[in-house]
Amino acid sequence: MKILMVCLGNICRSPIAEGLLQQKVNKLGLNWQVDSCGTERYHVGEPANKRGIKVCKERGLDISSHVARRLTLHDFEEYDIIYALATDVYAEIAQIAQNPKLMEKVILLLEEVYPNQNLSVKDPYYGTEKDFVEVYEQLDWVCDVIIEKYNVS
Repeated sequence: MKILMVCLGNICRSPIAEGLLQQKVNKLGLNWQVDSCGTERYHVGEPANKRGIKVCKERGLDISSHVARRLTLHDFEEYDIIYALATDVYAEIAQIAQNPKLMEKVILLLEEVYPNQNLSVKDPYYGTEKDFVEVYEQLDWVCDVIIEKYNVS
């Protein structure tokens, strides 16, 4: 299975989600590939946010080698599930896709734990390190739910 985590700039939420889910599937020996990207291009080529790197490192997750990239049309072919980490991101993914058929594999991430509530993972970019901790904890939980849902071994 191939899963793509998508946020706006691919430096805060989605690198944490990618790192967490990949670490969990690796520990379980699942044959899953996890990646992340953003819908906007303003951080392409940059590393993950320093606060996110620090929060992850303190919890045993290294995302320091992450390099931000932008969502492409090819991603719709490449991935089985594309998770939008926020409602605005979901709308931007739809603009990039410009095809309802491509959107069939796009899911708002928090729908996995809060169905039909249209909730977003808070963007910690303008917040404090505490906001990154909250995002980490929320994503850690959602990643466990995803594994439980899709691990049909």
